[in-house]
Amino acid sequence: MGKWFEGTGLEEDVVVSTRIRIARNLKNYRFPQRMSIDESEKLTQEVLNAMKKLPRDVNYKFIRINSLSSTDRVVMIEEHFISPGLIKKPDHSSFLLREDERVTIMINEEDHLRIQVLLPNLNFEAGWKLSSEIDDFLESHLSYAFDEDFGYLTACPTNVGTGLRASAMVHIPALAMTGHIDDFIKGLTKIGLTARGLYGEGTKAIGDLYQISNQMTLGEREEEIINKLKNVIYQIINNERDVRNNLLGKRKNEIEDKIFRSLGLLKYSRRMSSTEAMKHLSNIRLGRAMGLIKDIDFNDIIKLMIQVQPANIQRTANRQLSQEERDAIRAKIIRDNIN
Repeated sequence: MGKWFEGTGLEEDVVVSTRIRIARNLKNYRFPQRMSIDESEKLTQEVLNAMKKLPRDVNYKFIRINSLSSTDRVVMIEEHFISPGLIKKPDHSSFLLREDERVTIMINEEDHLRIQVLLPNLNFEAGWKLSSEIDDFLESHLSYAFDEDFGYLTACPTNVGTGLRASAMVHIPALAMTGHIDDFIKGLTKIGLTARGLYGEGTKAIGDLYQISNQMTLGEREEEIINKLKNVIYQIINNERDVRNNLLGKRKNEIEDKIFRSLGLLKYSRRMSSTEAMKHLSNIRLGRAMGLIKDIDFNDIIKLMIQVQPANIQRTANRQLSQEERDAIRAKIIRDNIN
C-alpha cells in the first residue's frame, strides 16, 4: 500500500493529493514509440548509471514492467505510482520508485523520462522543489533534448516547453451533486486547464475525484504554471465549501440521509462493486468534511478507496477471483475498517 497519502498538507477536506510531473527526453535517442528493445535497454542503462551517483542515503527500487504480473501492473496504477501508459509496452518500460514512495521516475513511457512527485493534500511548493531537484540532478548527468526556442522537446507537442504537468486531485461531491460539474469543466478549459479522471488522461472520474491540471507547457515558466493552477484550486476549494454549506443549510435532512445511508451500507453490506464502494466512500468523506462523521480520518478513507480497487483485491487474495468473490472480499475489507 502506497505511503504517499500518509502525512498532512493543506485543505485536506477538498484536496486529496498534489502531483508534479516533468517530461524529459535524451539526445540521440528516438522517442519511445519508435525505439527498438535494444535502444530502450541502452537508454535504461544510461539512466541507471546516472542514478548510481545519488547520495547513498537516497534509495530507489528499480522495477521492470515485464517483471510484474498483470495484476501487479494494475496495482501500481491503482496506487498512483505509475501511469496507465507505462504498461503498454512492457518490454521497453521500467520505473524507479523512491523508498518513501513519493517519487517515481518512469522510463520509456510516452517520453524517455517522466519524473513524478506525489504528495498528500495541497503541497505544490514542496512538490515543485523536490521534482526540480531530481530534474537538476538528472540533467547534470544526462544529455537532455533541448531547443533554445522551444525548450525541452517531448513526444507530444502539448508537453513541449517546460515539460511540466502539475495537478491536484480534488474531491468535489457537492459540486457534482448539484449539477455544476459540466459548467465547472467548461470553465477550466477556457483558462487552459483540464479535469481528468482518477488515473489521469483518458480515465473516468469516480468517487467524485477529479485531477485538475494545466494543458499546455509552452510559453510559461514553471512557477507561473504552478501559481495559476494553485489559484484556481483555491477557487475550487471555496466553491465546493460554499455549496456544502448551502446544502447543509437548505437540504440538511436529504444530505444527512444520503451520508448515513452510505455509512450503513459500508458497515453491513456483504457484497459491493468497486463503483458502488467509491460512491459510498465519497459520501462518507463528504460527511467527514461536513462534520457529520467524526471517527474516521480523511487519509483512512483514501486508503480504503485504493484498497477496494479490483487489482488490489486480487493481489490481497493471491489467487484468481471471480467478480462475485471480489465483491464479497471488498465488502469485508470495508466492514473491517468502518466501525
